[in-house]
Amino acid sequence: MSTDANKGNAGPTITLKDLVTKRHFQKIESTFNRNFNLHLEAVDIEGHEIKSLCSADCHPEFCKRVRSSKIGVKRCHQDRLRSLNLSIETGQPYITLCHAGIVLACIPIMDGSLPLGGMFFGKCIWEPADDSLERDIEKRLTGLRVFRQDMDQVLERLPIVSARRIQEAAEFLYVLIYQTADLDPQVIQWRRQRSMQQSQIGQVIQETKLLDSEETYPYELECQLIAKTKIGDRTGAKEILNSLLGKIMFHNPGNINLLKARLVELLSVLSRAAAQGGVPINNLLNKNLDYINKVMTIETQEDICVWISHALDDFIESVYNSQDARKMSQLKPAIEFMQYNYAQPLTLADIAKASYLSVSRLAHLFREEMGVTIVDYLTNLRINHAKRMLLTSDSNCTRVCYEVGYNNQSYFTRVFKQIAGLTPRQFRQQNKRQ
Repeated sequence: MSTDANKGNAGPTITLKDLVTKRHFQKIESTFNRNFNLHLEAVDIEGHEIKSLCSADCHPEFCKRVRSSKIGVKRCHQDRLRSLNLSIETGQPYITLCHAGIVLACIPIMDGSLPLGGMFFGKCIWEPADDSLERDIEKRLTGLRVFRQDMDQVLERLPIVSARRIQEAAEFLYVLIYQTADLDPQVIQWRRQRSMQQSQIGQVIQETKLLDSEETYPYELECQLIAKTKIGDRTGAKEILNSLLGKIMFHNPGNINLLKARLVELLSVLSRAAAQGGVPINNLLNKNLDYINKVMTIETQEDICVWISHALDDFIESVYNSQDARKMSQLKPAIEFMQYNYAQPLTLADIAKASYLSVSRLAHLFREEMGVTIVDYLTNLRINHAKRMLLTSDSNCTRVCYEVGYNNQSYFTRVFKQIAGLTPRQFRQQNKRQ
């Protein structure tokens, strides 16, 4: 994004220095240094250093030596620009090893949809320098006239910061910059959410390749999503939604129109769940019309996936605020207890105790709100996990039986066949790919 591109009839160009002032930077630097003792270096959208927004010691001795030639400066600039572009594209901090082999992190700085530049930090090493690191750095610096004899001494002066600590620093600095400079994070948060969601969906697609891929639409996941929505479990509902999206996209790669059609169907299903949760039907009809109009205007799969995630939030909020939300909140401890303890020999009394309800009251509420009995819900949890173990591990059927909470293999086989239509052994043979 060149400043020349905005000359003429586009009006004045807004730069990073216009919105992140020197006073802002001093506050950011002081707070960040106090918490992580690392220096900062700001660059504009073209990757050029902004000296007024850099720490006095932003270039350690190692970097100064690398940048002591024109070739070194050029490599550093190209490296900064690459990291900056990647961080802006994904909307999240980007952490990597720079061209010279040391740790470098970049925080994208944007105001709404306008990219302004980035803030770099790091310039450290993960672990104490050893012969392996020195050889790697020497190889990376081929073609540069830099130090050789005292490399170990220069490397020893670099801070040693663990990968976990760098990640913590990146998240901290991201929030610190946007809060201090009062920037609009809406677009970048959308990009961050999109990036993380696509990563989760990608994992589901890879896992689906190992599982039964004959079913064109995962109705079982849809039922689980409804259950999570009705009890107001945002985290659980998001995880299931991403699994659902991943399976749809696995069976229909690149078909955005079919994805839209599936999501319109899903909106109707979520509406029904919200209505059962006590949300007034007129409110839902108005929401659905707005949702359908919106989904038809979105042009990429990534943005559709993020959008449906926001719609799910809206449905859950509606259910939570409805008059029957109290009933659903009573069921949530029981459901979570089963999800975490399904491998144990549970009784109805155990589950009721976790929800602070009597067995009869819990059984009545569960059937009324979830549409299935407690036993059926627990059985489905166990069999679903058994399917995954059969297809993604080498555990024999006896071990799988005990791992998912059954203590009798004959009974486990009978229940499995009732639900899956095959015995565990037949299911593995028919679906597991070599």
